[in-house]
Order: sequence, then structure tokens, then C-alpha cells
Amino acid sequence: MANRDVERAKNRGVHNNNNNYFYDESSRDTHWTSWLVPLIVVANLAVFIAVMFVNDCPKRITGPNKACVARFLGRFSFQPLRENPLFGPSSSTLERMGALEWRKVVHEHQGWRLVTCMWLHAGIIHLLTNMLSLIFIGIRLEQQFGFIRVGLIYLVSGLGGSILSSLFLQESISVGASGALFGLLGAMLSELLTNWTIYANKAAALVTLLFIIAINLGLGLLPRVDNFAHIGGFLTGLCLGFVLLVRPQYGWEASRTNTSVTKRKHSMYQYVLFVVAAVLLVVGLTVGLVMLFKGENGNKHCKWCHRLSCFPTSKWTC
Repeated sequence: MANRDVERAKNRGVHNNNNNYFYDESSRDTHWTSWLVPLIVVANLAVFIAVMFVNDCPKRITGPNKACVARFLGRFSFQPLRENPLFGPSSSTLERMGALEWRKVVHEHQGWRLVTCMWLHAGIIHLLTNMLSLIFIGIRLEQQFGFIRVGLIYLVSGLGGSILSSLFLQESISVGASGALFGLLGAMLSELLTNWTIYANKAAALVTLLFIIAINLGLGLLPRVDNFAHIGGFLTGLCLGFVLLVRPQYGWEASRTNTSVTKRKHSMYQYVLFVVAAVLLVVGLTVGLVMLFKGENGNKHCKWCHRLSCFPTSKWTC
């Protein structure tokens, strides 16, 4: 991509752990059929095809030194690798199709870009890695909690990632579903913490999940990756998990059939986490939106935060 493009992460550290073994047998409940996550994957693929159709590289790129990649695909061929090494469209096409750009959101009142950007991808590599991650993470969550809750987490987390990205990255455009994907990771973590009593292998589940999160956030420190979208999506999903993914505590089902045993459906710490997370979520999104549409630059309020998205080393500059 062009230097001013920022792609949202490829989540290369995410993989399917098939983590049913983390749950205690007594925690079984409704097993939903996953259809929303496959539908989101199909929608992202369809949008990418539409973007490539609009891009029409052969019509805009001529000359032997600027040949489109895979010209046999016709108007669906990719931009030259010097311009986009991820096998995808041009920056101008992404911008035209709804990429996140601070100036257009704030000064041209195009707030819809906060949502449309999460359906666009910088290239086929970017798209495939994100969609594979979504399948591995999202299907398991949808089977456990249903499409409504998982769909809300996906969309609201994507919005949260876009808001934080707009506040800190105002000189580039950004695309990708990574904010929403990190929201699902954040929700998995909060679900583990708030439903701690139903897990059979608590330590293994926590260490595995933290390792996956750390690897993916670490990859966000590389140049041209929008780590602010990852962080914003993760924090939003973390709060939403405490609110939407609460399960009855261990042993509650058994206590219902035993009149001599009285046990609350939810523990006090679950109620506390629910309230705190709900307040933080509402306040965070509200403050973020107000700051964004007032034209605030997050870097002025946090001098070191720019290092969260790209950490300079001897191998690269930011």
C-alpha cells in the first residue's frame, strides 16, 4: 500500500484451540448453530470482490514497469506490488469505497466510515488471514452464546476500534476487520474471568488466551499496522464480554433440584464486573465520539501513545 495506508492486523497468532476442554462438564448449556460468522465471512469476500471490480487496475495502470499483478484476472487484477504488496486495490479505491479517514469523518461529516472501514481489506492476504481468524474465534463463540450477542460484540468492537484509530492516526487511512476480531478476543478473556467457576482447566485457558492476545498485540507494533484499532476493539470487547457473556455459576443447576441447598444463580463479583464494565463501555464510547467529532488529536493528550501502534527500532522507522 501507499505509505499513508494503515492496514489493520492480520492476527497471525490466532489459531483454533477447540477449547471445549476448558469447560467443566456441568457447564453445558444450549449449543447454537453458527450461521452469522459464516455470513460475515461471505459478506467480506463479496465486498472485496466489489472493491476489486471498482478498482479496475488495467484501466488505470499502463506501461511495462507498472503492470498489474495477475493481469489474466482482467479488471480484478491487483495493483503493482510496489504500491500494494498485499495483492489488493489502490489507496484511492479504498478511500472511495469507505476507508477510515479522519478528515472525512470530522470535517466532511462522514461518520459512516467508522463502520464501513471494517468491511474493507487492503489485499487478498489481509482478507484471508482476518477471515481465517474470524472463523476460528467467532464460530466457537457463536455456538456457545448465539448470534445476537456475538454479532453485537463484533460490530460494537469494530466501532470502538475505529474511534480510537481516528483519534490517534489522523494522517493515514485504515481498513480491516481487526478491531472487531480483537473485540472477540477481549470478550473471550472477560468471559473466562467472569465465568471462572465453570472452567475445569482455569490456568491453561488463561495462559493460552493471554499468549494469543499478547502475540497479536505485539504484531501491531510493526510499521503500517493499525494497533490502535486492535486496542480499541479489544477494550470494547473486554467490557462487552462482562456484560453479555455471563453464565450461571458452577453448581447452580444442581442446587435447583436440591431444596436443602440454596445457591444464587450469579455471584456477587459477576454483578460488580457487569456494572463496572457497562459504565466504562458507555463512558468510553461517548467520550471517544465527542472527542473525535470535536476534532481532538489523541496524541496531544498522550505524548507516548504513538509508540503503541509502531515501535521504532534499528530495522524500521515509524
